[in-house]
Amino acid sequence: MNDNSKVLVGLLAGLAAGAALGLLFAPEKGSETRDKLSQSLKDLGESIKDRAADEINNLTALKEKVVGSVKSKLQQTEEEVADDIEHA
Repeated sequence: MNDNSKVLVGLLAGLAAGAALGLLFAPEKGSETRDKLSQSLKDLGESIKDRAADEINNLTALKEKVVGSVKSKLQQTEEEVADDIEHA
């Protein structure tokens, strides 16, 4: 996980904790507080899912890049070996 990801996760966790504490200490009825807390947790869950999907996409792109690079190097090496055999 890179530094930006760590910062974003920390920010989301801080926001969730702040929202939860704010709701718990708010002068509202318990049912309203529970509803707000539930909604905040759902929103946090969606944010985490979105971030995870983004990271999966990033990893997939990285994998494809690495596989392409390895295939290219392998093809280049095969061509060099074939050329060396031809000239031997």
